[in-house]
Amino acid sequence: MGGPRFDESIPFKGLRVAIMTVSDTRTEETDRSGALLVDRAQTAGHHVMDKVIVPDDRKRIEVQLRRWINEPNVEVIIATGGSDYHGTYKPGLEL
Repeated sequence: MGGPRFDESIPFKGLRVAIMTVSDTRTEETDRSGALLVDRAQTAGHHVMDKVIVPDDRKRIEVQLRRWINEPNVEVIIATGGSDYHGTYKPGLEL
């Protein structure tokens, strides 16, 4: 048995990735999860096109997501953070 197999005859194509850390407290110096995602994406052969820290504010998150969705050089969006410690998040962000 075993897991899925990859067709190694097909050349690998790195994806163009954008990474968003949602946080009211993180800075570039303290954003460990964002830095880890950048490192892992690059190590895997992907291209990090952008990396931002956005405050835990629904409108600002939406603006950034819309920007990337409309950016032809971004194929994948990865988000981290946003613990919603203060209980301000409302599920169902509609884009």
